[in-house]
Amino acid sequence: MATWQTYQEVGIKEDISDIISNISPTATPFQSSIGKESVSNTLFQWQEDSLASTAENARVEGADFSDATLTATTMRSNYTQIQSHTIKVSATSDAVDAYGRAKETAYQLSKKAAEFKRDIEFNLVGNRGTGGNNAAAGSASAARFTANCWGNDAAGNAVIANKVDAGTSATLSEANILALGDALYDDGAEASILMIKPADSTVIAGYTRSAVGSGNARQEHFSNGGRTLVNVVDVYISPYGEYKVVMNRFMKTDVAFLYDPADWKIAELRPMTRELLAKTGDADTHALVTEYGLKHANYNLSGYIYDLA
Repeated sequence: MATWQTYQEVGIKEDISDIISNISPTATPFQSSIGKESVSNTLFQWQEDSLASTAENARVEGADFSDATLTATTMRSNYTQIQSHTIKVSATSDAVDAYGRAKETAYQLSKKAAEFKRDIEFNLVGNRGTGGNNAAAGSASAARFTANCWGNDAAGNAVIANKVDAGTSATLSEANILALGDALYDDGAEASILMIKPADSTVIAGYTRSAVGSGNARQEHFSNGGRTLVNVVDVYISPYGEYKVVMNRFMKTDVAFLYDPADWKIAELRPMTRELLAKTGDADTHALVTEYGLKHANYNLSGYIYDLA
C-alpha cells in the first residue's frame, strides 16, 4: 500500500509568519541631532555677525577719542522645499485579513513615514544628484530646493565656510581633522560631532595604531585572559575639542563633517502631516507632506573635509 504524503494532500494550512521583517536602516543621525524652528515664508532669512580682529589698543594720555569702524550684519537666506509621498489602497485591501498587519493602509503609511524621514536626511546631508545641493527658487513647473550642508544658499553663498581639501580621492587622515579643528577653533566654533560615512569609521579606528607626526605607535592594551577586542573610536579628543564620532549611511561619501548641533536647525514651514485626499473610487488615498529648509546659524561655525575616497 502506498504511503500517503503531503504531496497528495489538499487543504494544508499555510505557515506564514505574522511578523514582517524590514532590513532597511531608519536611523537619521543628522536631523536627530539638530533642532527645529518654525518659519513663515518659503524664503526664510537670518543674520550673522562677528567681532573685529584683535588689535593693539593703546592711547596717549589726553588724546582725542577716535571713532571705531562699524560693520553691518550679514543676511543669510535659504528656501524651503516640499516633500511628499502618496499611497492609494483599495477598500478591499483593508477589509481582508493579512499576515503581519491589521490594516494595509496603516502598514503602508507607517512604511512611507519611515521612508519620508530617510529622504529628509538624504536631502540635508547627501549628494542629491539631479536636484543639486544648492538652493533653488523653483517655478510653476520646477520644484523649489533648500540648500543642504554642501550647497550654496539663496544668495549663492556656501552654507559652510570652513573646508579642508584632503586631496584627490584621499583617505581621511588625522592631520585633516586637526587642520579643520584648528580652523574652527580660530573662528570661535565649538564643534562636538564628527560625522563620517561608515567606511571611515575603520579609518579612524586605525588612528590608535599610529601617531600624527611621530614614528611612535600609540599603546594598545589587551588583557591576557580577555576575549574582547575593541576596535572603534567613539570619541576623539583633539587639542581643539572633544568630538563624538557618528556614522551616517546617508551623507555625501567624499566628506567628513565637523559641527555643533546647536548651530543647525530644520526650518519648518509645514510640519509633516497626513492628508486624506478626495475619494475618486473604491479606494482611499493618503498623502504625507511637509515643507522644510535648512538653517546654519553662522556659516563659519562648521566645517568639512572633502575629496575623500
